[in-house]
Amino acid sequence: MKKTILNFLTRTGIVLALVSMIVSCKKDSNNQPKIQTTDVAKTTEARAVTWQLVWSDEFNGTSVDGSKWNIDNGNPNVNNEKEYYQSSNVTETGGNLVITAKNQSVGGQPYTSGKLETAGKFSATYGRIEARIKLPAFQGSWPAFWMLGTNIGTVGWPSCGEIDIMEQVNTSNTIYGTMHWNGGSGHVSYGLNTTTTPTDYHVYAVEWDTNQIRWYVDNTLYVTGNIQNNINNTGAFHLPFYIILNLAVAGDFPGQTVNTGALPASMYVDYVHVYTAGTSTTGPPIGQTITLKGFNNDYVSGENGTQAMNCNRPTASAWEQFSVVDEGGGKVALQSMGKYVSSENGTMAITCNRTSVGAWETFTWGTNADGTITLQGSNGKFVSSENGTQPMTCTRTTASGWEAFKVNQ
Repeated sequence: MKKTILNFLTRTGIVLALVSMIVSCKKDSNNQPKIQTTDVAKTTEARAVTWQLVWSDEFNGTSVDGSKWNIDNGNPNVNNEKEYYQSSNVTETGGNLVITAKNQSVGGQPYTSGKLETAGKFSATYGRIEARIKLPAFQGSWPAFWMLGTNIGTVGWPSCGEIDIMEQVNTSNTIYGTMHWNGGSGHVSYGLNTTTTPTDYHVYAVEWDTNQIRWYVDNTLYVTGNIQNNINNTGAFHLPFYIILNLAVAGDFPGQTVNTGALPASMYVDYVHVYTAGTSTTGPPIGQTITLKGFNNDYVSGENGTQAMNCNRPTASAWEQFSVVDEGGGKVALQSMGKYVSSENGTMAITCNRTSVGAWETFTWGTNADGTITLQGSNGKFVSSENGTQPMTCTRTTASGWEAFKVNQ
């Protein structure tokens, strides 16, 4: 993979990038960059939907299920990778899919490894796509769990789009999550990273809907990409994608130095699950962190406790994240940046500046038939977004559109 210099674009919080200083990810095409960025704050996000399992492989057999997976053969001829993929490096044993890299010369390449994909057998548009994986983390390794648009054969890369659910290189604890597409004038990319213990099992996932792609490690959100209304030419992400698992050896991202003494080394995949969104849950997601989106499709902000709350943010960052705290009796409190939301008993605009919880800081969580929620203060009145035109209030005697909020949308 070649290092490529592009320009990074950030517009009014819409974090879709023309990336600066990025390193390529593992596509079977040339000049396919991969972003490297700093760590971001981790936020555990609740899911306001139930997930219905529609496709899975538990890898409990003795060989790879050919009705679900294709096993690639050969070198992909991209990214300066040095592995030769072959089926003998892919096994199913002990309840795992095992992809093994070996110090073995085949087909003019000094190493062998394995790659599987579901092209022509399974694809998904939207949903939660997850896998529980244990990585080898040796110098020269480049494992990935990712997806490509099924139309790659007709439109090519990057127009087909790509979702890198998980990438990791060498012995690093850094996990990368990235999206790639054609921004209209060529390749653009957006992604961030987080850290974990890659040689332990972790669940790597994306949750993907008509508005966003969200990346998680062990259900901890670390990056969100906006694809609402095909913004920044992101139409590729509203089409079907297929799944890929592989373990590359050497390349532009990990470098060409390989610790041959660590070989053979294996990537273990416990399972791959794909879910579609079902009906909304009825109870509050206690102990989890959420975003709230108003009728105007903007996010509620705690304003870091420095002023009255508003519902006017086009994207969600730290001030737009709220932890749901159980206050008993069917009531909850909402906490952001260490402070609690207060209804102010309906006498003034609501705030997020309380250091402790009293009656004014408790709310009854209600669920509507369409999956939106309402918040009713201890004064019996409903919280209103005021459609984003003025600070939020808790003065409405009934709940209509402005008093309904989408969770994690």
